Amino acid sequence: MDDAKKTKSIRNIEEKMEGAGDDPMKYQIFEKARNFKTSWIELGQAMYTVWKDKLYKEWGYNEFENFTAKELGIRKETALKLLRSYSFLEKEEPRYIKKEYNDEVPVNSIPNYEAVDVLRQAANKDLGQEEYARVRKYVLEKGKDAKEVKKDITELIKKNAELEPEEAIEKKRSAAVRRFIGLLRALRNEIVSSKALSQNTLKQADLLIEKLEAEMAG
Repeated sequence: MDDAKKTKSIRNIEEKMEGAGDDPMKYQIFEKARNFKTSWIELGQAMYTVWKDKLYKEWGYNEFENFTAKELGIRKETALKLLRSYSFLEKEEPRYIKKEYNDEVPVNSIPNYEAVDVLRQAANKDLGQEEYARVRKYVLEKGKDAKEVKKDITELIKKNAELEPEEAIEKKRSAAVRRFIGLLRALRNEIVSSKALSQNTLKQADLLIEKLEAEMAG
């Protein structure tokens, strides 16, 4: 996108900010969209709230994707990646969505949302604990872009396929258990928010997670 088009796009969003009236959430999401290049995490957080609370319906849209396309100029694919990437960080890497973190680190060190989406997908692949930790470092600490990370994952998967059968089976087992722990954690957080289960049952879930993590560490 050339500079002229960027300027026009930003000007269009700023006009929408002015027209948001006394709706603070609507103003906020327009503001985050304007600052998209340097604060996608804040935009993702605002969009997640709009999506989760269905605020877009209050603003005259039946579908979330229609709202992001018409009002923010963000196409469906990008909007979904932002939602998935933010949700992943919120559940798995909450440190990276804290304002203090984003205020302290340089802009070019903030994880790219597309790379975070690749990391999210990597959590569901047959990667061992060490391989996943390496990919995580690439994305969250070294700021690699999505294309580079995908290439790294492909090489790691290829390397795993060349391992001896016993070692390959153990790596798959570890990856499956890690995914299971992640799913348990995510479900537990949802249950806590909705108060769907008793504290005693939640304690049992916590014990199961701790036991699984201890087995992985062992």
